[in-house]
Amino acid sequence: MIYRRRYRWTEMSLLLFPAVFMAVALIELQLAQNASTPLTRNILNPLDTLGPAIGLVFALAVTHVLLNIFAPDSDQTLLPIAGTLASIGVIMAIRIGSSPGFDVLSLGAKQLAWVILGLGFCVGTVIVTRDLRWVRNYKYTWAVLGLALVGVTLVNAVRNFNTNAPSRDVLTIGAGGLSFQPSELVKICLVVFFAGYLSENQEMLTAGSIPIGAIKLPPLKQLGPLLFMLGLALIIAVGIRELGLALLIFGMVLSMTYAATSRKVYVIGGLALFTVGAVIAFSVFSYARVRLNIVSNAFDPNVATNSGYQIVQGLVAFGSGGVFGSGLGLGHPTFIPASNTDYIAAAFGEEFGFAGLLALLGLFMLLVFRGMYVALRSRDSFNQLMAVGLTSVFALQTLVILAGNLKLMPLTGVPLPFVAYGGSSVVANFIIIGFLLRLSEKKT
Repeated sequence: MIYRRRYRWTEMSLLLFPAVFMAVALIELQLAQNASTPLTRNILNPLDTLGPAIGLVFALAVTHVLLNIFAPDSDQTLLPIAGTLASIGVIMAIRIGSSPGFDVLSLGAKQLAWVILGLGFCVGTVIVTRDLRWVRNYKYTWAVLGLALVGVTLVNAVRNFNTNAPSRDVLTIGAGGLSFQPSELVKICLVVFFAGYLSENQEMLTAGSIPIGAIKLPPLKQLGPLLFMLGLALIIAVGIRELGLALLIFGMVLSMTYAATSRKVYVIGGLALFTVGAVIAFSVFSYARVRLNIVSNAFDPNVATNSGYQIVQGLVAFGSGGVFGSGLGLGHPTFIPASNTDYIAAAFGEEFGFAGLLALLGLFMLLVFRGMYVALRSRDSFNQLMAVGLTSVFALQTLVILAGNLKLMPLTGVPLPFVAYGGSSVVANFIIIGFLLRLSEKKT
């Protein structure tokens, strides 16, 4: 059956949401200027906020037009959802930039620039993946690239081993004023490789051939890559001291493996092995015990004023937001260290409240739902597994960062997709949207 190409009216109408949100939020920021004192704000010039608003709406409109040309039959909800989340990120960057000690132009304009660059990479990904067969055929090249990026990150971690640099800085490499986090591309490379590997070995992994008690496992040739990914996750957790990235890679592999085989033994076995490795690491490495102790005793007076200060301030921000928040521009998000990056959810929750957090979480749930729907509609196993893996990246990142902000686990350097300030994450996330758009396109 040949599908008729029609204009993407649904997408165009849904793109009104980020545009309206930007307009209303910027008006509220201007009104909040009159309700705050000079000690709690910078002077927010209307031109400082009008530029980013127009820039984001224009960039989304251009992307919409280009998708009508290069992927007219692709999903029409992915771009509006990502665009709305990105608009929240730009607004929060402008808001935090309007606080003392920050530069509204530096934060807001830079975040907008990264979003525009990300949209460019999104369209570029859609164009270069018109034939997904070359992506599948070069799966081992993607694997090598991913491992090389992990190696670069490990080397950088070793160089910063004796410093007090935060995890985000340890994961970053840069030169000449430009910085980049290789870990943001690692997840994409590994998803492509594992989609190819699992689709080729799906039958063997599902049936198994070596009986061990009541279960059957595949030969080591097929099982080896799964064990290697488990080891890689543990190396990242120990070598880079970054639990978030380790959980992201490990969870992504488990979700793709279960989607390919429907065997719970892989999930249960993987979790058991990872737990054993984590317990050993906790016993051997003191920094793991220190981080867990900070989370467990954050409100202890000696901890709350030192290493646990960020955790406490984040929880205070959540609590002071109440149900409907203090109002955009009327809170104190900069009381939280790293409020524009690691604790952007707490900063958002203070000013938008519990209701706003539910709406934000709803957007992420919609994004995950549409990604899984793309996987469900895919006829090819490689396309299906790739959609599952890419979507699980969004789900796991959101889960890990929110759990860290809510003191349910140690804080990690994993950013909240599209919302947290930072270029590497925004660009990588829009590349994932580009892949999902291509995977969702109706075939003849």
